[in-house]
Amino acid sequence: MLVGALTTLVFASVLQLALALHVRSTLVDCAAEGARYGALADRSPDDAVARARELIDLSLHPRFAEQVTAQRVVVDGLDVVEVELTAPLPLLGLLGPRTLTVDAHALAEAA
Repeated sequence: MLVGALTTLVFASVLQLALALHVRSTLVDCAAEGARYGALADRSPDDAVARARELIDLSLHPRFAEQVTAQRVVVDGLDVVEVELTAPLPLLGLLGPRTLTVDAHALAEAA
């Protein structure tokens, strides 16, 4: 009985970790692709937001794409597009952070 409960707890913890890592890596990829798209010469940061939201909708769920921002910033003297995503972290238990924030940068092409 005790071994079964411990095994169930370990399994649920591993499942939680796998789910959180999957969501995080998918969001990082969507933010990076959105930043690359928005950094093209004929695109704007608004296009980066739209592209990131589209990819999140296809990959996860639209509720993960509610807080997406993009802007042009200067990093070490280079013009880059920065996309930042804040999404809910799916939790099986009650412990852990409630949101997850990721960002990505892409070097902006000259117009």
